[in-house]
Amino acid sequence: MPPIVRRLLALALLGSLSACSHYQLGTPAALAFSSVFVAPAANASFAPQAGPLVTDRVRTALARDGRLTLAASATEAGARLQIRLVRFDREVLAANHEDTALARKFGATLTAEITLIDRAGKILLDRRVVKATRDVFIDSGLQPTEYQTMQLLADALATEIAHAVLDTW
Repeated sequence: MPPIVRRLLALALLGSLSACSHYQLGTPAALAFSSVFVAPAANASFAPQAGPLVTDRVRTALARDGRLTLAASATEAGARLQIRLVRFDREVLAANHEDTALARKFGATLTAEITLIDRAGKILLDRRVVKATRDVFIDSGLQPTEYQTMQLLADALATEIAHAVLDTW
């Protein structure tokens, strides 16, 4: 192997190893609190039974991340998360080919406002709007399909809320 090729390979190896030495696993910033209390979600939308479902999924998403512990009450927690479901929308995405007045596919959107308050009463997030959208295919009627989709919407919304709480603001 010619000496120039050896030098280039050594230089490439040295460059890649030095680049990897500065990699940091996880998020760089530490959170301002170590525990959080997730208050029951207030449902001001027309999404049926969405409040308890979203609360449960948010608690699960935060616990799964592992950077925070979940507190049983607001007095024990380093921060308090308040969730208010404000809108539930359906948008027709595709019509039935036999009757164009009947929808075949909807886009369902669940919108929430979240507020995060630390133990001292300082507002860390003030009514931040978080949305989740899922497609709904109407095969077995609207009601059972929406019931199944509500669980997927709650999962997606919980993921977005967890990112808003845990990521650097």
